[in-house]
Amino acid sequence: MVVPSAASREMAPESLPLGIIPTVDMSAPSGRGELARRLVRACAERGFFKAVNHGVPARAAARLDAAASAFFARPTQAKQAAGPPDPLGYGSRNIGANGDVGELEYLILHADPAAVARKARVIDAEDPSRFSIAVNEYVDAVRRLACRVLDLLGEGLGLRDPTSFSQLISAVDSDSLLRINHYPTSAAALRGPGDRSCTAEDAKSGNSNGGAKGTIGFGEHTDPQILSVLRANDVDGLQVLLPDGRGGGGDEWVQVPADPAAFFINVGDLLQALTNGRLVSIRHRVMASTSRPRLSTIYFAAPPLHARISALPATVSAGTPRRYRPFTWAEYKKAMYAHRLSHNRLDLFHAFGDDDAADDEHS
Repeated sequence: MVVPSAASREMAPESLPLGIIPTVDMSAPSGRGELARRLVRACAERGFFKAVNHGVPARAAARLDAAASAFFARPTQAKQAAGPPDPLGYGSRNIGANGDVGELEYLILHADPAAVARKARVIDAEDPSRFSIAVNEYVDAVRRLACRVLDLLGEGLGLRDPTSFSQLISAVDSDSLLRINHYPTSAAALRGPGDRSCTAEDAKSGNSNGGAKGTIGFGEHTDPQILSVLRANDVDGLQVLLPDGRGGGGDEWVQVPADPAAFFINVGDLLQALTNGRLVSIRHRVMASTSRPRLSTIYFAAPPLHARISALPATVSAGTPRRYRPFTWAEYKKAMYAHRLSHNRLDLFHAFGDDDAADDEHS
């Protein structure tokens, strides 16, 4: 059973009740120090929070929504000219190369103005700059929000350099992406002749709905990057796996009430590794709606491919030895593409033995 969330309730300063999705006021009404502490608590206990008063201009979100809606309304053949996703570009239903499927179509773009401009020539052939401007304005705004969140997390964790996280995504060769997902109301609209049923495909791919009613739009997974910044329209669907709010000691899928004025931010695998497991990468999924289409946009904040990911010294001690061996983002991406969507990729990078400990001393 999915438990309704009290997402509108701001997180209590003293603790975060089980099963509750924290809401964080980014305007810092109680001061920057308290905001940093709230963010660390949310990301340590939930790996996920709802950001309000976030500072992203409403016009930037509205302009991107309009551009995305116009693209997804185009004929299938025209949309396919922007694909296939390799991994960038347009895709439909097939989420990855390992059999993962969903009830959606999507567009993945590199969050770099030059790359966006090149893709815009096929996405909006009539006026490529119209699409480029919408995407770049939005990316700039959400990147600023992501950097602010990461800097506050750095402060809250007591890092020697609080900008250690944001520097990784601010680099000119950052590998950050923008993903736009469109979940139509009718799954049949995305299927061609001869397609197998969603139920059969989901069973084969492992995208089962875990007993929940409805159809899986995007299967259970964690995000591999450092931080994800999501905004969606007013259609429900996003669910996160949180501790059982009834005190049963288990985990439970919690529905995240839609709020197009807010951003939903979650910890990615790399941030969990960088903080030695102090901040947690949350598992989540999307249920497809049978009444109205859902449109969501996610900014995946990622480092350069060559960036070395290793637990920061402030997070490692004799009592909390390093959990993960050092690796590069390129190595992690390779592992990501080699496994199914639901695979726990960080398990592949656990630290073992004295050699790992010695290497940590020089990180």
